[in-house]
Amino acid sequence: MTASALTRPGERDRLSTKISELDWRLIGLLCLVATVGAAMLYSIAGGSWQPWAAKHVIRFAALLTVMLALAMVHPKWWFRAAYPLYGLLLVLVLMIEFTPLGYTAGGAKNWLNLGFMRIQPAEFIKLGLVLALARWYHNHTAQEARWSWKLLIPAGMIGVPFLLVAKQPDLGSAMVIGLTGAVVMFVAGLSWRVIAVGAAAAVAVIPPFVMFGMHDYQRNRVLTFLSPESDPSGTGYNIIQSKIALGSGGLLGKGYGLGSQSQLEFLPERHTDFIFSTVAEEFGFVGSFTVLACYIAIILIALRIASLAHSHFGRIAAAGMTAFFALFVLINGAMVMGMAPVVGVPMPLLSYGGSSMMTVMFGFGLVLATRVHRYAELPKGHGLF
Repeated sequence: MTASALTRPGERDRLSTKISELDWRLIGLLCLVATVGAAMLYSIAGGSWQPWAAKHVIRFAALLTVMLALAMVHPKWWFRAAYPLYGLLLVLVLMIEFTPLGYTAGGAKNWLNLGFMRIQPAEFIKLGLVLALARWYHNHTAQEARWSWKLLIPAGMIGVPFLLVAKQPDLGSAMVIGLTGAVVMFVAGLSWRVIAVGAAAAVAVIPPFVMFGMHDYQRNRVLTFLSPESDPSGTGYNIIQSKIALGSGGLLGKGYGLGSQSQLEFLPERHTDFIFSTVAEEFGFVGSFTVLACYIAIILIALRIASLAHSHFGRIAAAGMTAFFALFVLINGAMVMGMAPVVGVPMPLLSYGGSSMMTVMFGFGLVLATRVHRYAELPKGHGLF
């Protein structure tokens, strides 16, 4: 479909035209990864759809429908909703800390108990942050994005949720929020000098933050990943078992449903944080590499979609959504291989979990909307900021 066809009066708003403009390669790869996730959850449960696989499939099917519906939404509506959505999600994060609705699970007060359901606002604030940053950069010049005192505004938009989520404490989500924001600023054209200074400052701040700014169990996780064998039955247990699962799979794996570390429950959190270790154990290097290749293909296709958008907002928003997906994959992959501390970041669409899946599918709804409406132009106007 050419640009002229998409811009022809009466053509661009037809549902059939929009559906034809969807990137079905991307949709197919997302479905493939989610299917692998369901198969692994079925295996982990001893060949049963309960308690994880059935819910995983139902959630994905429902969210796939939502994602396709969001792909039909014109970017101007995403643009208008950016600041209000960011503000609403920030309020939800604050409600965890300052209202009785905050719910503690797994040692972190990062859930909001609404009575009929529990949600993790820290997952969704990533979406709001990307949209808000994309709107801010859309309304500012390349020079202002490169270096200006006005950069204090996007820095504050990143810093506030980062600090609130880190205080819960949810180090994994805080890390993804901070890194996603940093990637968006980089994509928008931040000066290399500022990046270098920021990287140096981060390196300088990490040691005192680890020693004085973390809870004891978080500090132990960070220090233990460097030498998990120093506490094999305590904080090093997760990483050691994950490495055993990864290594025991060999080239082709032990076979579907035959992974001893997961089936005998030596592997902790095998349905969430360490599900990729189960893939490696049962399908070996070939299986795990294939899954990673699917993730890489998803990321490359999404970045290509971002690069083709005519509006600055569309380019940055799609790139930002791709960034937090890529960070999920990178951090979880490094975590299960013992190259990063265990921080509770799931492998997207592979791990069991409703909030993380919802965030990913909403994000790709925006990416697909950017593809469908890639010729759309959005007016510049400073609006709120």
